[in-house]
Amino acid sequence: MAVKLLALSFLCCFFSHYITRVLSETQTGDGEMRASLPPRGWNSYDSFCWVISEEEFLQNAELVAQRLHAHGYEYAVVDYLWYRRHVKGAYVDSLGFDVIDKWGRMVPDPVRWPSSKGGNGFTDVAKKVHSMGLKFGIHIMRGISTQAVNANTPILDITTGRAYVEAGRQWHARDIGMKERSCAWMQNGFMSVNTKLGAGRAFLRSLHQQYADWGIDFVKHDCVFGDDLDIDEISFVSEVLRESMTPILYSLSPGTSATPAMAKDVSGLVNMYRVTGDDWDTWGDVASHFNVSRDFSAANMIGAKGLLGKSWPDLDMLPLGWLTDPGVNHGPYRTSNLNLDEQRTQMTLWSMAKSPLMFGGDMRKLDETTFNLITNPTILEINAFSSDNMEASDLHLFPYITAAEDPQIKTRVVTGQSRSLTDAGASGKRVLSLTSCKDEDAKGWSTKALGGGLEQVCWKEKSRSKHQAPFCLYKRKALLTSDEETMYNHQHQGKLHLSATSTMEFCLSASSNWKLTSKELKRGSFSRCRLHTNQMWELNDNGTLVNSYSGLCASVNPVKANAGPGGIRSWIATGRKGEIYVALFNLNPRKTVVSTNIADLAKALPSRHLTGDSCSGQEVWTGKDYVAIKSISVAVEAHGCALFVLNCS
Repeated sequence: MAVKLLALSFLCCFFSHYITRVLSETQTGDGEMRASLPPRGWNSYDSFCWVISEEEFLQNAELVAQRLHAHGYEYAVVDYLWYRRHVKGAYVDSLGFDVIDKWGRMVPDPVRWPSSKGGNGFTDVAKKVHSMGLKFGIHIMRGISTQAVNANTPILDITTGRAYVEAGRQWHARDIGMKERSCAWMQNGFMSVNTKLGAGRAFLRSLHQQYADWGIDFVKHDCVFGDDLDIDEISFVSEVLRESMTPILYSLSPGTSATPAMAKDVSGLVNMYRVTGDDWDTWGDVASHFNVSRDFSAANMIGAKGLLGKSWPDLDMLPLGWLTDPGVNHGPYRTSNLNLDEQRTQMTLWSMAKSPLMFGGDMRKLDETTFNLITNPTILEINAFSSDNMEASDLHLFPYITAAEDPQIKTRVVTGQSRSLTDAGASGKRVLSLTSCKDEDAKGWSTKALGGGLEQVCWKEKSRSKHQAPFCLYKRKALLTSDEETMYNHQHQGKLHLSATSTMEFCLSASSNWKLTSKELKRGSFSRCRLHTNQMWELNDNGTLVNSYSGLCASVNPVKANAGPGGIRSWIATGRKGEIYVALFNLNPRKTVVSTNIADLAKALPSRHLTGDSCSGQEVWTGKDYVAIKSISVAVEAHGCALFVLNCS
């Protein structure tokens, strides 16, 4: 009997180890692909904002190892500002509170991270996380810190271990920092470095060599994608990580205004990339992800070729369980504002879209409901191993739907220091957004002469309506006021400010504060005119309007409804054992009956050669069994979903 129990124990341990290895996403150095499956782990941001301590982080990591690792969650990631002192006056965009080394590189705050003292960095924390069987990740910002530029620290040459020397002189932070390209949402914090300079490349190489020396397995690179695209820095960092002997997963964040066309330029350079702004625990934030996930699935971006493996569109972390608020200076204190139906909707969409799963709640107060949700075996199976994932609403897979009408879209007018598109006289039916300059939709801008020497830049409406007024902005030369700013005159020659009015009090900014929730207007914002490349534009002969900050182009498009007919969305996918997954989402504010015929599945999945006769299976959230059914009719709660696992003839 004892021998049998010992053998059973061995088999259980072996099976657990096997499942964990199968779900392992990072290249281990023996030739395996990085991110072969959507990465999965825990991130500190939703529960601790930026103020987490070493003790709190290790407590959470230990619980991830104990409770979530067997379910494929293998990363423990500390989010932003781990180098900022948690003292009076320090906040998200403060200046002068960061800890940097003599080479201008960020190092952990020794008060919050005591093991970092003596130049140890995150070495001890990484070792402890690795000893738990997990991988350790950190958040990093674009380029170089303003604090390092102000201190004019020398740049490390990792090939010599001394200050970088080129053309007979030593190079410093001020030589490579691009103040006009400061991070749009943290302008006092970080700016781009000039990657065309050997010194700029040397600085970035020294950063990532330091991370490798610490034992980092995952970097979340912020303020370089979406509105804040910096393709030069992404490309060089990707090159450094490709050459590194230490396998490091490469993630981009955030993705405000990201489009599939934009993502195609970076997907091969990284392993995951955010395609939204911050997702918080509001229904509006969850609902805003449906169009985005649909577009990236339709563009075949899910599981595309990435850095030494695959890449995955990232819908952001899961704000479930015990949380805090964005931008605050304290840790978790409240439960998620999403009700259970809304949480199930979020987990189901993230799963069907095969987004990385990064749990954000405090592990020390992980309740059983949340635990069961984020470890649901069907959800995790779909997330890791499903294929043919697509939104089916546009395919008219579910033609018969009882649903309320979509609410009218209203454009919010922003007062104070910024204004929305409606302030410039634009119709609420159009939205100004950024896209790849390779898109045909980006072409359509031209100059319109006005009296008194004034000119406008106008968008030629791609519409059959001859009565719709064109969208126009006032054209002005870029502002240059101080002696320091005039040094950029040559660099920005020919660049324009585009204003909402002829007085140019407000200028069009390409990048807005992505820390705002999805309820805020994030695109086409106007703010006080200033010298910053996110307000500088160039009109090309081919009709594109290029932003100097990101190199992306502006386009004007009609606003689309956030939902399909009646506020219903549907996704389908196939399983590795022949299953068919069908997810029905009710975006309506009231319970809605959703119905469809099984025969329509055959039309949506012609490669499966279904007869359309009947299917059997189960609805995941209720546990209800369905036998030999030819149609589905289910009442779905407001903001809820139904998830079917079907086996069809």
